[in-house]
Amino acid sequence: MSATIDATASLDWQRLPLRDADVRCAWSWLAHDEADALFERLLKEIPWERHRLRMFGRELEAPRLSCWIGDPDAIYVYSRSRFEPRPWSPSLLTLRQRVEQACGARFNSVLANRYRDGADSMGWHSDDEPELGQQPVIASLSLGATRRFRLRRRLPRGTRAMPSDTLNLRLTHGSLLCMAGATQHLYQHDLPKSAAVIAPRINLTFRLIQTPASRRP
Repeated sequence: MSATIDATASLDWQRLPLRDADVRCAWSWLAHDEADALFERLLKEIPWERHRLRMFGRELEAPRLSCWIGDPDAIYVYSRSRFEPRPWSPSLLTLRQRVEQACGARFNSVLANRYRDGADSMGWHSDDEPELGQQPVIASLSLGATRRFRLRRRLPRGTRAMPSDTLNLRLTHGSLLCMAGATQHLYQHDLPKSAAVIAPRINLTFRLIQTPASRRP
């Protein structure tokens, strides 16, 4: 699998200015009406739950609702917690094929996150777990409320960041963000809280878990 995004897969990709990274966004990948309908279907189709994560030596409830979905062998371990995949819903199975075509990559799983309002968030992290491979392609589809999304370079203590080492985005309804190449190993990203946001948001991050089946040509 290529570790870079195939720019020819969509004429609407915008390459974002982030040093040594491969980050692109298709801001209107889904039409507004289609994104509205998908949002409503996923609210009902996905078995939302509150994941418990191990952080700072304690087990805490994540500040959002989530669901890990994928092929039967796409087991994922993050924040020292192991997640067995739920089966694909009809909408997500169709959507996976479209996202694969758009990004020129293959995916066998998706992490669905539901942010009920601006009080729900995601802390700084990288999607760099061993089972994702050396240069994973992560495709992130946003539905619902516009939220702020930040990326920052991992720098040694005392090193001064350059302007091209940070990026602040406002991910809108129906936008598709793809992160590839060395992005996950060089950068962290987060979704901060926002008191101004009162509407819900669904985020789908498609990825390829390295399994014996996924390594077949």
